[in-house]
Amino acid sequence: MAAGSFRFPRIDFSPELKALQQEVRDFLASERASGGYTPVADGWAFGVDLEFSRKLGQRGWLGMTWPKKYGGHERSSMERYVVTEELLAAGAPVSAHWVADRQSGPMLLKNGTEQQKQEILPRIAAGECFFAIGMSEPDSGSDLASLRTTATKVDGGWKINGRKIWSSGAHFCHYMIATVRTGGTRDEKNRHEGLSQFLIDLKGPGIQIRGIKNMAGDEHFNETVFDDAFVSDDCLLGKEGEGWHQVTSELGLERSGPERFLSSAITLTEAMRRIGDNPDSREAETIGKNVARLKAMRRMSLGVSALLQGGESPVVEAALVKDLGTKFESTLLNDVRQLIPTEAIGQSTDDYARTLSEGLLRVPSSTIRGGTNEVLRGIVARQLGLR
Repeated sequence: MAAGSFRFPRIDFSPELKALQQEVRDFLASERASGGYTPVADGWAFGVDLEFSRKLGQRGWLGMTWPKKYGGHERSSMERYVVTEELLAAGAPVSAHWVADRQSGPMLLKNGTEQQKQEILPRIAAGECFFAIGMSEPDSGSDLASLRTTATKVDGGWKINGRKIWSSGAHFCHYMIATVRTGGTRDEKNRHEGLSQFLIDLKGPGIQIRGIKNMAGDEHFNETVFDDAFVSDDCLLGKEGEGWHQVTSELGLERSGPERFLSSAITLTEAMRRIGDNPDSREAETIGKNVARLKAMRRMSLGVSALLQGGESPVVEAALVKDLGTKFESTLLNDVRQLIPTEAIGQSTDDYARTLSEGLLRVPSSTIRGGTNEVLRGIVARQLGLR
């Protein structure tokens, strides 16, 4: 890629993609009408509903692009994008399977053993096996290369010691893919060397999961502690020392998806329901401005998906989408809040008030998930030749 250039290919939905889009919309409308789910802001990060995840698996909407021999459906990345976009826009509770479907499954497809693929991937695709991310650590901030958790070689495997933090959903997940140090040092010259990734059974010995309460009193985030936790040799993903390359590939998937700008879209939808068909000039301006921003973000995200489908690694474009998407989410919620004030949290149960309060509580964490805005802007600045 030439310095200063960004690639966002234009994508137009085919009749087949539009038909799939309508199929998902009809399913979601039916589920919501029957009480199958309640819309939630930031549903991909906080909306845990194990039964809803199983329903999606039964419809073939998890593991969509994976080989059929591993429980997948061999559909295109754009078909997966369509399903993902509709689920997010409707505020569906998809957090339980999100990490496993988005990045852990593809990581196992690329680097797992044949036995792991046969045993784990079909369960993910069925909505019955869930993964946590083991990247962030206490005292490391967003500097992943400074991580301290270690894996030491022993007979037949490795012993892992250290701590991971912000491991979302680890308390109900079956596995974690953890990035740890197997060699090298943490000095400036060797920051990205000696890192490896391991598949870890969270029910194994030597592992303790501690809930971290947020300001709403929920324990969604966790600290995961490893104390001489043993994993067998086949739990090393890929080759020793390949961890940094694997992580950057994962972050491309994590940063570029529609979840980076659609987490609060359900609040905009509910605000529009509240306003009705005859908005005043201020309401029309606010809604129009945010819809325009939303369409621009969608255009960029679709472009990144096209690059990923073509086998490219659009790290910089993904970073830009994530940074702009985070800013958009915060702006959207504040705009809507000024437009339609609502009761204090807990004093109203209508969908607009509830999703607005959920979004306002959770949007600060979006500046951290997938890399802080400062880190992402550094990536973009290097592409522009500014650092």
